[in-house]
Amino acid sequence: MFTKTDMSYGVNEVLLASVLGSIVFAVLAAQPLVIVGVTGPITVFNYTVYDIITPTGTNFFAFMCWVCLWSLVMHWALAFTNACNGLRYVTRFSCDIFGFYVAFIYIQKGIQVLTHQGYDEAFYLSVMVSLLVLGFAYGCGIVGESTMFQHYIRVFVKDYGTPLTIVFFTGFVHIGRMDGVQLQTLPTSKAFFPTADRGWFIHFWDISISDVFLAIPFAILLTILFYFDHNVSSLIAQGSEFPLRKPAGFHWDLFLLGLTTGVSGLLGIPAPNGLIPQAPFHTASLCVTKIAPASESNDSKDHPTAVIDHVVEQRVSNLAQGLLTLGTMTGPLLIVLHLIPRGVLAGLFLVMGVQALEANGITLKILFILRDRALTPASDPLRRVSKRALYGFVSVQLLGFAATFAITQTIAAVGFPVFILALVPLRTWGIPRWFSSEELGLLDGPTASEFTMVSVGGNFGEGDGEGGGSGVMMSAEDTAVSSDEELAERGERLGTIATRDFSDRGHLGAGERMQHHGVVGEEMEMRRLSGAVRRRSTASRHGARAMDIDG
Repeated sequence: MFTKTDMSYGVNEVLLASVLGSIVFAVLAAQPLVIVGVTGPITVFNYTVYDIITPTGTNFFAFMCWVCLWSLVMHWALAFTNACNGLRYVTRFSCDIFGFYVAFIYIQKGIQVLTHQGYDEAFYLSVMVSLLVLGFAYGCGIVGESTMFQHYIRVFVKDYGTPLTIVFFTGFVHIGRMDGVQLQTLPTSKAFFPTADRGWFIHFWDISISDVFLAIPFAILLTILFYFDHNVSSLIAQGSEFPLRKPAGFHWDLFLLGLTTGVSGLLGIPAPNGLIPQAPFHTASLCVTKIAPASESNDSKDHPTAVIDHVVEQRVSNLAQGLLTLGTMTGPLLIVLHLIPRGVLAGLFLVMGVQALEANGITLKILFILRDRALTPASDPLRRVSKRALYGFVSVQLLGFAATFAITQTIAAVGFPVFILALVPLRTWGIPRWFSSEELGLLDGPTASEFTMVSVGGNFGEGDGEGGGSGVMMSAEDTAVSSDEELAERGERLGTIATRDFSDRGHLGAGERMQHHGVVGEEMEMRRLSGAVRRRSTASRHGARAMDIDG
């Protein structure tokens, strides 16, 4: 974005955007676990708008300010009208495609950085360093997930291995003969000042009236992007694999996102939103595990395994990383940042992309297809899916990714949010025509637990009967709870399900994992709800009888 916008957005702008998002969401958001910052998709959006607007002679910063201000109004309109209720239609199908796209954007950016390093020894050294960063950082993740060393060592290596790798290889390029190679480094500017020669406050009035209204369609596209991108990041960060106890607040968080978008426009910085894969990685880093004995673990019949016991839900970690990011805008730390070779940064992009791909549902399905069937566990749910259904489902997902990725390589990239949003109705009304409900129950499923989705009306297609939560798309009449007694029974059922061991989820399909989210807080809440509903139902019946008597 620095080079493609002619230094309009530099290091300080990106850092300030990250600080703005982190502080606002850490302090005020309903779900502060979501890491907010400058994402790959908004980078594509920004430099595409720059390519479209700059040749016309329009002030880019003033135009982007109006785009963000119009988008603020649209975000607030969506929040006030409870538009986030549409998230109940979002399943793993859409999230996996979008996550796959974001992962490839990171990998593409890493490769693009390397292609600008010249053709001599600087290029080859940059390529070598980037691959070493990728290998070492990825290896730290493997160690963190392994059984090597003590638990606290594994946690340290997993959480801090990547930043320590960046520090090490920043100094590594100065060893021996490599010190004589002139490498391009991260460009920085004056402390707490914009990269370009301007002030922090944008003169949004330095623009024609026609351009003010021309910004509206761009604002619509930005709002669509943020509605999907941020909410999907939030859903994945609150995925059914995380036993969260505190509820979500999607409408309020969308309102805050509109606020930060408008402020970003006035400051002339990229608008921040939820980050993939950083958001789910943050939640995963806050998971506290326990050792499950072999008799209680489904992962191994011979060895105990680590399972998630609970998540440390708090606001401190997000706020702390935001304040630390603010500290990097000071003069001394900007000098340190300026020492980082671009080859090391390219390696960091590759690390984020590879790690996001590794955990993606599309990748897992492709690996299942490539795996020797004789060595595939019989308990794997995908073994119950026909090859036709599995190949077809993965093909549709890859086609959706290819279409989204292809459009971002053209001047029409500004419209790619429409393609992303179109994945939701495709899954809701198109995919069920090609796959049976049993197949979808194994191939797809809700992104977050019913506990997380309660504020938006629950996951679409979840019934009270057998197969609930399997991702089967049914009519609203079939899924609605028609009486207080049914809601009470539903609460008792969920409370019973919540007591099951978390380790069960390791062998279940996407839909079945929904029934094993194991949230103790949900159990207590649903039992309380069932009791309250029964009391309300009893009072209503007594009141009705009294009215009959009076009649």
